[in-house]
Amino acid sequence: MHRVLADDLSRLPELLQSARDLAARELAGLAERPVVRLADAPERAGLPAEGVGAGGALARFAERWAPGFSGSAGPRYLGFVTGGTTPAALAGDWLTSTYDQNVINGADSWATALERETVSWLRALFGLSDAHSGAFVTGATASNTVGLAIAREWLGERSGVSVARDGVAALGPVDVLSGSAHSTVLKALAVLGIGRDRLRRVPVLPGNREAVDVDRLADALAALQGRPAIVVANAGTVNTVDFDDLRAIAALKERYDFWLHVDAAFGGFAALSPAYASYVDGLDAADSICVDLHKWLNVPYDAAVQFTRRQDLQVNVFHNASPYIGLPTKDPDFLHLTPESSRRLRALPAWFSLMAYGRAGHREIVERTVALARRLGERIAGLPELSLLAPVRLNVVCFTLADEPTRERVDALARAVAASGEAFLTPTVYGGTPALRAAFSNWRTSEDDTDRVVAAIVSGLDSLRGVERS
Repeated sequence: MHRVLADDLSRLPELLQSARDLAARELAGLAERPVVRLADAPERAGLPAEGVGAGGALARFAERWAPGFSGSAGPRYLGFVTGGTTPAALAGDWLTSTYDQNVINGADSWATALERETVSWLRALFGLSDAHSGAFVTGATASNTVGLAIAREWLGERSGVSVARDGVAALGPVDVLSGSAHSTVLKALAVLGIGRDRLRRVPVLPGNREAVDVDRLADALAALQGRPAIVVANAGTVNTVDFDDLRAIAALKERYDFWLHVDAAFGGFAALSPAYASYVDGLDAADSICVDLHKWLNVPYDAAVQFTRRQDLQVNVFHNASPYIGLPTKDPDFLHLTPESSRRLRALPAWFSLMAYGRAGHREIVERTVALARRLGERIAGLPELSLLAPVRLNVVCFTLADEPTRERVDALARAVAASGEAFLTPTVYGGTPALRAAFSNWRTSEDDTDRVVAAIVSGLDSLRGVERS
């Protein structure tokens, strides 16, 4: 054994304690550290010839790289849709690396059984029935890709071919219909060989909505004259958290032949609260569902889950039969269900958080962060220089400058807020208007944090005025 590696092994408990101490210091100051780091990164260093050992690497990281990491795990990082990591999920994540299980199948440990249990808990959390099987994947992109890959195989089944065996060329052109599909759906269509341009955008409801007009969707399906299609519905759009009428869309199956895929990346968590569960009424009717867990479940990156009613078609697409693995069984191993064969035990942090806080604890996170989003929305509505672009339906506040909301001016406001170190917001375009989004999903966020975000925005407006006067 290499001498440095042998020395690290002999001092492993001490090294782990050092890593624990660094993590504890970082977490203790998370609420007050700058939310983003805008300074230039250090110059790239060369690969060490001999190495400095784990202790030396920890010291170099703490000195050279840690100061430039963002506070994305903290309470005022409102960009994208980013959760934090609950204490239980963090413990589970550390143990995930400690045990280092490859959840390829159940031949050598109970890790696969733990993932199955966790999937069953999530299925119950989102109000799904036993008809939906599930598996962990890396994120919403992978989850949407898996769901649409199964949909592609279903289209082949309707035409008497197997796309998994014969290739996508055997299928011919595919019709994909959606009102406000997320960019990851387009990415999935490209990866699957269906093509980005096969997505047909169906008109949405009037009145500043992102939800699909179900009557117009019915018209689009009727125009296919019986040709099967894929419908991508939204349970929470990224700009305004608008929800398609899932029950009404599912009812169209009585007249038209289509696969219903629901992108519920973070909006699916509305199911946890009686106050908002009606938004996802009909989710159980979906043929495939995407839910991203490193958002509102507050487990570490990267973790998501996908559900489907047609596990048999999923196996057709993803099975990985070989002499040392074997064929899929009636209860297939996870390597036959997802793009990965080598699979990290992503289920363990989720298992820890669900076991630690249960349905009630995660419901509280959802309801509190929704209340905080509405608090921010009310404050923004009261500022004459800003304008809400949509009502705050759930956990995202979409707003812009009341006067001259150009891309340059909105970006300048975003930079000023980020430069303050107090908050981070991400830009978007809604209804053709450049805007900013504040997405609340972190378990740590409080009313005080929300008020600090407001103060950072007001300060950013002052900076924008100052720059424009100079």
